[in-house]
Parts: sequence; C-alpha cells; structure tokens
Amino acid sequence: MLSMEGSRASRLLVWAGFLFIVVIGVKFTAYVFTIVAVSLIFTLLAWPALDRMRKKGLPDLLSVTLLTLLAVAVVLVIIALSTYSFGILLRDLPLYQTELNARMAELSGILGRYGLPSGSVPVSPDLSSVIGLVITSVMGLSDLLLYLFFIAVTTFFMLLEAPRIADRVRNLPGVSREKVSRLARLSGFMVDFVVVRTETNLVHGILFGGVLYAMGVHAALLWGILTFVLAYIPYIGLILAALPAIFFAWLQFGVWGAVAVVAVVCFLNLVVENPVFSYFASRTFEIPALIVILSVIFWGWLLGIAGMVFAVPLTLMVLILIQCSDDLAWVNVLLGVDRIFGEGKEEKERE
Repeated sequence: MLSMEGSRASRLLVWAGFLFIVVIGVKFTAYVFTIVAVSLIFTLLAWPALDRMRKKGLPDLLSVTLLTLLAVAVVLVIIALSTYSFGILLRDLPLYQTELNARMAELSGILGRYGLPSGSVPVSPDLSSVIGLVITSVMGLSDLLLYLFFIAVTTFFMLLEAPRIADRVRNLPGVSREKVSRLARLSGFMVDFVVVRTETNLVHGILFGGVLYAMGVHAALLWGILTFVLAYIPYIGLILAALPAIFFAWLQFGVWGAVAVVAVVCFLNLVVENPVFSYFASRTFEIPALIVILSVIFWGWLLGIAGMVFAVPLTLMVLILIQCSDDLAWVNVLLGVDRIFGEGKEEKERE
C-alpha cells in the first residue's frame, strides 16, 4: 500500500517537474510559441471549411490558398481601418488637448465653488506625450505585419498538412480509433467556442461603434474595432476597450457624455453577452470564472497581449489534452471543467 502511494507521489512530482520545465521553455520561446499556437487555433477554425471544399473536389492547395487569402484580406481591412481612424485621431490631437484643458479648468472651478483648493486638480497631461508613450509600448506596425506574416505562412502549411496529420495520428501505435474520434469531438467544442465568441464580438463591436458614431464621439470606428478585439479577453477586455471611448466622450460632452457611454456599455454588455451569446451558442460553455481569470493572468504573463486575447482557446486546448489522457483526466474533474465536454454524461449513458 505504501509503495503504491509512493509511486503515485513520485509520478506527480515527475509531472510537476515536467510542467515547470515546459513553462520555462515556453517563456523563453514565447515569440515562436505564440505563432505556432495561434496558427494552430486558426487551422482548427478553418478546417471545417477546408474539409467541405475538399469534398466538393477542390485541390488542397487551391482550397488552402483561397482560405488564406480570405483571412489575410479580413486582417488587412481591420488594420487599414484601425490605422485610418488612428491617423484621424493624431491629426485632431490639438483639438483634444484644448478640450482637455477646458475640462480640467471646469473641474478646478467646480472644486473652487466647494471651497477646495484648485491645486488639488492635477495639471492637464500632454496628450501627445501620452499617445507617444502608448505607441512606443505597443508593437510597431512593421513588427505587427511581420508577426501576422509568420502566422499566415505557418497556418497555410498547417492546413496543407492537416489531412495527413489526422491519418498519421490514427496510425500511431497505442492510439485507438475511439481516442482519435474523442479528440476530434473535443477539438470541435473548442472551435464552436471560438466561432461563437467571434460572432458575439462582431455584434458587440458594430453596435458599440455605431452608437458612439451616432453620439458623435471622436474615433468611434477605432473604439468599435478595439471592442471587437479586446472582447476576446474575458471580463476585463470590454472594460479596457470602453475606457478610451468614455474619456473622449467626457472631453466632448462633459460628465454626462461619459455617463451616457457607461450606460451604453452596461446595456450592450447585458444584451450582447447574454441573449446574443446564447443565441449563437449551440451549447452552454460553462467554464468556471476562476479558471478563466487564472487563464488570462497565466497566458498574459507567458505570451503577453496575444496570450490574453487567446487565453480561453489556449486553455481549452490544454484541457482537451488532459481530458484525452487516462492518467490526467482527474485534473479536469478536480478543476470542475470535465462537465463542459459532456464526458461525464456520455460515460453514464454507456453504462
């Protein structure tokens, strides 16, 4: 009995050491790992469309080329719209600085009426310096384009190899056909989640950008695109995307303008994140909130902003591998995520 417990403890220590080494290795190779991981996610997303095109008789090379060109076109359109809107923002920066100075003076006057010293209001910050700091801290456009180029190339060759990789996995010794189909089914769950999240984010970004444009808020298009991208970050993404819009609404319309944008954010979050998300979802994605938050923190530390954006898909990929392992499936049970794959229900039905 003691020997069995000692053996189990030794195996846990080995797994913990192996996991630590893997995490450190990923941290040192974060740039390459991010490209491979994001390309794998895009490959899984594009696989159903590629499979349908193959069934219609289109050659693999032509199908993959068409899908890659479509994806690149979409990304380039988003980058072009963001760059155009950001350029307008930079062009009108003197106007925003004037508005900010007026708002700070107004705030100083309000405090003065209540007997508070005007010196308690901070001096108006230089917006050009702030935006310059943001630009230098964010990846440059050339680096971003190179990054996207590597992802596009890697995804292209992954899609070309995808049909053959599936056959190779089936031919691996010790891998049963049941386990392969199980892995494919669980991978389909992850694809469903990302597709539903993308559809929901698109609705959210269009509605938020449209409402801001109707209100006349500066750079409404940019804030809509930012909402679409950052909404992939659970819980905090929508807050981060809304902060610039709230700030510029305050510059233009004062406190009530900021309050109006906050009300719009709350309303859209209530409507889009519940009824709309449920409408798009064919099943319930009940991932514990603690797991989601820890995923954002962990992948953000490991891979930066890309890790935060793709935190949930990356975590789902890890959980899927754990779920397919007979030795590690208990981890998902302990985390309370085994039920999201429907494994427990299917096992009861087989019994």
